[in-house]
Amino acid sequence: MKILVVAGASGGHIYPALAFLEKLPEEKRVSAALLVLPSRSRKVDLNSCVYPVKYISSGRVKLTLSRESIFAFLSFIKGGWESFRIIIKFKPDIVVGFGSIDSIFLVMFAWFFRIKTIIHEQNVLPGKANRFLVKFVDKIAISFPNSRLYFNLPADKLVLVGNPIRNSLKKISKEKALDFFDLDQNKFTILVMGGSQGSQHINAAFLNTVGSIKEKSDLQVIHLLGQGESGKFQKLYEKIGIKARVFDFFNAMEFAYSAANLIVTRSGASTLSELIYFKLPAIIFPYPYAYRHQLENAKILSESRCAVVLSEGNLDDGLFLKSLELLMKDKNVLNSMISNFDCFPIISAASKLREVVLALN
Repeated sequence: MKILVVAGASGGHIYPALAFLEKLPEEKRVSAALLVLPSRSRKVDLNSCVYPVKYISSGRVKLTLSRESIFAFLSFIKGGWESFRIIIKFKPDIVVGFGSIDSIFLVMFAWFFRIKTIIHEQNVLPGKANRFLVKFVDKIAISFPNSRLYFNLPADKLVLVGNPIRNSLKKISKEKALDFFDLDQNKFTILVMGGSQGSQHINAAFLNTVGSIKEKSDLQVIHLLGQGESGKFQKLYEKIGIKARVFDFFNAMEFAYSAANLIVTRSGASTLSELIYFKLPAIIFPYPYAYRHQLENAKILSESRCAVVLSEGNLDDGLFLKSLELLMKDKNVLNSMISNFDCFPIISAASKLREVVLALN
């Protein structure tokens, strides 16, 4: 059996695809697999991928008459031709799409050639590409039960599998994780990250906010900036008297998650799944330019009382500071948030998705 996997350029699409591919070598029926990504994702670290990777041309298509949008559309069409050639040459038995406009041509060509198809939706609110493709696929795998509300489809076409996370994300003892960062075992540790693209607003506002906390001596921070200013931020933390470990980019997330008592973050689908796995209480600021997607994701944790959800406007007002201080001081509230994660069933999403995919053929 030969399986072709296609994903978009963002980490939210690529990392679940990689997690799924990590499970395929365990299945003897799979003789070959291929990962197809848009060309703009060439900088993504794919060291964990044991299968070949092909890149197709891609463009951010917009419905505007400008030179940029015309070139983007032409690049998108070129990617369609490249997708056709990949289908013809690789001859997959199953095509698995992980969303974004870049997956449309490969899934459509698979449908045309009567190849089995399945798409995976990472977010609670389905993306436009996956909503377009639902009529052309055999199955839709969803990450959260609430997604059923957005697909007007027969129940047997939808299957709940969860959102695959990477094998490397294993739980580590807090003691070992804090030793990794050379941090104090007795201090309250906050992990700050703004998503795969980083967030200048979150970075600056968090630094200003923690500077106003009265009992700073009880606090330490792991801050993942997502931009090249780690030296500057390290000095700023030293200036306000908070022990911090600051990184532009950081790959060993299993250590960061395991060391933290609380996380300040966006609510991308992969982040949400990882918080559930690590049972990590959060203060969440949904990304405003993907607001509906991230807000619906954040509601999953908010409604289960595992997270506090604030808007971008709260970054610079007193509500953010009050939320931080409450969770630092009141262990009962924090422990209750951790316990509330028990309402989420433990699903090995990558293995479950593999079972559903292989059952198609």
